[in-house]
Amino acid sequence: MAPLRCVTIALAAAVAFASAPPVPAQPSGAPQTAPAGRPKVCLVLSGGGARGAAHIGVLRVLEEYRVPIDCITGTSMGSLIGAAYASGMTIREMEDLTSRITVNLLFKESPPREEVTIRRKQDELRLNLFSPEIGITDQGSVGFAKGVVSGVRLETVLREISRVKGYVDFDALPIPYRAVATDLVTGKPMVFDKGDLALAMRASMSVPGVIAPAEFDGMMLVDGGLVNNLPVDVARAMGADVVIAVNLGTPLSKREQIKDVLGITGQVVGILTEQNVQLTLASLKPTDILILPELGSYSAGDFDNMATTFPIGEAAARKVADRLAALSLAPEQYARRYAERTRPVAVSAAPIDEVRFAPPPRRANPEYLGTLIETKPGEPLDQEKLDRDLLRLYGTEDFEHVSYQLIESPTKRILNIQGVEKAWGPNYLRFGLGLSSDFSGNSFFNLQAQYRRTWLNANGGEWYNDVALGRNSSLYSEFYQPLDAKQRLFVAPYVDLERRYLDVFVGKDPVSEYALPAAVAGVDFGGQFSRYGELRVGLYGGVTRATRNSGTVLIDEEQTSTLAGVRLRAYFDQLDSINFPKSGYAGTLEAIRGLEALGSDFEYDRWDFSLMGAHTIGRHTLGFAARGSGPISEQGRPLYVAHPWGGFLQQSGFRTGQLLNERFVYGRVQYMYRLLTVPLFEGLYAGVSGEIGDYGRPLVPGNASGTLYSGAVFLALDSPLGPMYLGWGAGSGGNRAAYFYLGRP
Repeated sequence: MAPLRCVTIALAAAVAFASAPPVPAQPSGAPQTAPAGRPKVCLVLSGGGARGAAHIGVLRVLEEYRVPIDCITGTSMGSLIGAAYASGMTIREMEDLTSRITVNLLFKESPPREEVTIRRKQDELRLNLFSPEIGITDQGSVGFAKGVVSGVRLETVLREISRVKGYVDFDALPIPYRAVATDLVTGKPMVFDKGDLALAMRASMSVPGVIAPAEFDGMMLVDGGLVNNLPVDVARAMGADVVIAVNLGTPLSKREQIKDVLGITGQVVGILTEQNVQLTLASLKPTDILILPELGSYSAGDFDNMATTFPIGEAAARKVADRLAALSLAPEQYARRYAERTRPVAVSAAPIDEVRFAPPPRRANPEYLGTLIETKPGEPLDQEKLDRDLLRLYGTEDFEHVSYQLIESPTKRILNIQGVEKAWGPNYLRFGLGLSSDFSGNSFFNLQAQYRRTWLNANGGEWYNDVALGRNSSLYSEFYQPLDAKQRLFVAPYVDLERRYLDVFVGKDPVSEYALPAAVAGVDFGGQFSRYGELRVGLYGGVTRATRNSGTVLIDEEQTSTLAGVRLRAYFDQLDSINFPKSGYAGTLEAIRGLEALGSDFEYDRWDFSLMGAHTIGRHTLGFAARGSGPISEQGRPLYVAHPWGGFLQQSGFRTGQLLNERFVYGRVQYMYRLLTVPLFEGLYAGVSGEIGDYGRPLVPGNASGTLYSGAVFLALDSPLGPMYLGWGAGSGGNRAAYFYLGRP
């Protein structure tokens, strides 16, 4: 479906929902009776995104005036604040938690990279992919995700907010509670009066197009603000005599802020949401109390600064202090109610008897998924461990949503994990781009794409393809076949086609260019160590031909050569980020042996290694890297297996590929300071590096060898297109160079 058509459908749905008046709620049980001797007071909290933190300031004033709250209803962010308070969280706890909430915490969906399986870590090593994931079904239809984010990370935060875990009757909470969501199919409100609090909150605040709809009893649920942003009618249905309604308002964009179809969509939704609020406000009675925090232009998306809205909520509540005071309880009576509401919730120490996946996934094998779960039968439920388990399952990239249900039967305590597999899978396509320039006439680009076919059989067979077109073109295709359901061992036949170009330098000057096409096929056998690493060994064979395109004849190898041999490769990775690591370590070790006995024209061998790590304190990151390549024996190496070096952060100051030696060992220490924090991205950095390398016999007479020193200064930005670098380097022998990169150097 085309993106414009998606937006049009979303706009039409928003118009249909928001233009309808609020539909009266139909709770499952009879309204509660009013407390003896006083009116029943119900607090109604409107939606408003990050603006909803102002509700906490209102609650502080209600407590100051000892106003009894007998029931709470809420929509969107109002449902979140309402659930936290109704389940027993104190104002101080709510303020502390809110101050820790950021855009990244709520909406950066990727699990901690250290927890991702090694297979998925490898996906990002070769290419700079930035496009949204395009799903392709087995029937060939194309689809996209239902939201910018799935809500998995959001639900982790919501479970922390809720002091009551698992399935519960909302009337049994310390304060009876209701949350309002919208049924995306019927356009009617869905009022949660029982269930899992985290799910109710998540459904109520699932902004269409931003957060994927919540699945509940066969319904697709989205933000309740579309039909009832200030659910006063729900409070009436709960038996409220006095409603305290807190309306945050829906600020509209200025003309200059409406720049595209998405801006228009947001504005229309805002207008129509405000219309349903106005209908609700008209239903208020003289005995009701309306509180209007003056939030001005504070953005509904500014989750990084929610604490600044607390005083605004307080100030708004104090404007009606005389009416609140009329509802006050005696200090002793209010203290008893407060103690009952905030009484610590007993956490069951009973062990989990069974962990199951139900309904079972249609494609993913539960036996394999079980290897990713640290929560085991026979142990008490650890919420933090379980949250990590859910994120780890989501990190397999097989699911659009992962949640859980705790089933308490008379004989068993069952942890039921519910994974909703991607409706737009099981095959996925993404695109990327690579750019580089040394500002000396050498600028290169690569158009990139990655296509994966997943779960081709019960053991998790996967067909993986990388394509790059540009200065250096390549096609890598691998069929990865685990040998058992737990995916501990695998076999992986592959084809690797490439055409790369080698600039040969004499001193600082490029004097000739060689084309190095190659076609290699092989098969690897190996084992994976979950999210830590992989070891593989295999046989390969192929052909290559070095062809001089221009310049002086310096390397006489213009002939077709047959390659064949064995390869050993070890890879481990515990970095927190592949582009801008702040902690962890990663490395590779590879050994290749070309064997005439297998048909190779050469007897040759080579070792390669890489190692990197980082440590961060605040905005300061210290990193290190090492790289090396060379022959294992004294035998010479053909041009094809030579490893050119030099360039930005690869002996900075030298041109890219300027150093062509029989062997080299290189080390780098770098410091980066984060200049700017960018929500959902890793920020803007300023950095400096110090580098040293030891280089053996040059393959071209006149090239640099021995010990070389260099350093660089640079700016680095994590952008929607991938990492960007602008740098300048200086090296031994008067070498100087400037660089621009899109993608990893």
